[in-house]
Amino acid sequence: MTLPSPCISICQIDPVTGNCLGCYRSRQEIARWPAMSTDEQAELLQALKQRRSEKTGLLPRRIRRRQQK
Repeated sequence: MTLPSPCISICQIDPVTGNCLGCYRSRQEIARWPAMSTDEQAELLQALKQRRSEKTGLLPRRIRRRQQK
């Protein structure tokens, strides 16, 4: 099982950081995504939340889990 790509179709590389302005991944991370294990993808998604927070000043979003009925 793989996780959905964090790509949001805003594909521009920041010349200062080298990260995509849409998903905050580096070119290497974008290229490696399909070959990453689910655990690696989950770790990268956590790192991306932190990068987004540092860049924008917004707090990382919390994932809300649906309660089972």
